[in-house]
Amino acid sequence: MLKKLRVGISVILFALITFYFLDFAALMPDAFHALAHIQFIPAILGGSFIILAVLIVFTLLFGRVYCSSVCPMGIYQDIVAWISKKTAKKKKRYKFSKAKNILRWSVVVLVLITFFAGYPVLLGLVDPYSAYGRIITNVFKPVYMAGNNVLESIFTSFGNYTFYKMDVVILSMFSFIIAIITFLAIGFFAWKYGRTFCNTICPVGTLLGFISKFSFFKVRMNENLCNNCGKCAMKCKASCIDVKNHTVDYSRCVDCFNCLDSCSRNAIKFAPYKKKVVKTEIVETTDTGKRQFLATAITTAVSVPAVLAQEQVTKIIRGENIPTRQTPLTPPGAQSQEHLLHHCTSCHLCISRCPSRVIKPAFMEYGIGGIMQPVMTYEKGFCNYNCTVCADVCPNRALLPLTMEEKHMTQIGRVVFVEDICIVKTENTNCGACAEHCPTQAVTMIPYEGHEGLTIPHTTPDICVGCGGCEFICPVRPNRAIFVEGNVVHQQRKAFEVEEKVEEKIDDFGF
Repeated sequence: MLKKLRVGISVILFALITFYFLDFAALMPDAFHALAHIQFIPAILGGSFIILAVLIVFTLLFGRVYCSSVCPMGIYQDIVAWISKKTAKKKKRYKFSKAKNILRWSVVVLVLITFFAGYPVLLGLVDPYSAYGRIITNVFKPVYMAGNNVLESIFTSFGNYTFYKMDVVILSMFSFIIAIITFLAIGFFAWKYGRTFCNTICPVGTLLGFISKFSFFKVRMNENLCNNCGKCAMKCKASCIDVKNHTVDYSRCVDCFNCLDSCSRNAIKFAPYKKKVVKTEIVETTDTGKRQFLATAITTAVSVPAVLAQEQVTKIIRGENIPTRQTPLTPPGAQSQEHLLHHCTSCHLCISRCPSRVIKPAFMEYGIGGIMQPVMTYEKGFCNYNCTVCADVCPNRALLPLTMEEKHMTQIGRVVFVEDICIVKTENTNCGACAEHCPTQAVTMIPYEGHEGLTIPHTTPDICVGCGGCEFICPVRPNRAIFVEGNVVHQQRKAFEVEEKVEEKIDDFGF
């Protein structure tokens, strides 16, 4: 029953988390972003101390149940291992191997050093939730959307318009390559050896593994009943059961419970410490004060926020003396490039859920430290004036939640007008598309001096929110005649005046 319960919970959470990333039509309510908030690293960076405390308490009670049933990357490895077992010509058998503790803790130390030094990219690469989010967003979502387009073609041919066609694009080649490598590498080791990633590379697995040494319930072996057949070790995908010495490496056990039903002699059980079963009883009855101290120390250590400053990096793009954006645009709620840098693990949830599809993974826009973090781009859309989805779903508080009023007053960038390449000047023709798409009157049309009948854009940057409506709609290529220059630190825009409508009395029909 324990295994069935674990599998049931895992399947439900895995399906919901995966579809939430894939769901471009917003069929799932945004409230399901809570599934991201219960992940370990997001709980730390987001300051969700209640969730963090719950995860640690569950680990102290039952061991690494987070790794077995909550972490999507862990469940992905279980699925791969299950497929490998079902398709293998020979019966799949695992065997005990010694823990690679030097490698495990070296990764943790290196991640902490680089993170506090202002380079969170390494944490983003090895955080299991973020790595899984990138895989789904960059690899499987384009496939999912292509499948939608196939259904759209089929249904439309029968006069049914349930589906609508979507552009299938790769948002970032770099993020795509990283996602492919992560997907194949972790999948390969899961296929061959089971939970290798969890017990050698994953920093979450290492930290929770240390805490799980002190857990109340554990998989325990009864030396008196065991006949050393090794069936339990053959089923252990964590390779943590040492049959010869009748021990279990609890730092690597992920509570999959595959071993429990493999023993015909009932020599292995998931039991509390007071059961008189094995030698490990001596270890378990040691000073509980030390156990409490260690648990408290771990909770404090993983909750320390990043406070070191990171030098702001901007990318200057120039083309034939035509000014273009020099400072990248951070999404609403980021507050500043520095805040984003110290909280974002590049899980791509904001990128995947953005209804306007104007957020993409950065390459070098923020420098090396901000690789794959979200950056705004207006080539194929603009930020909806009344949308706060990206800030609402962010589990790390890299994008802080915004009310609609706060979103309307937040300036992520300022409008810049390049008159020399505007078609009003170059082609002596009226346009005005930028002014029509501006929600705050930061772009208006005024008479073009010396050109009777023509109007030209006039900008008021102080009331601009940086939504990019003007930049997106501008017909000038390759460089836009109007664009948004990012703010390194988000500002509060000034209020704009709403013109009062004067009612005119019209006699007759007004023709």
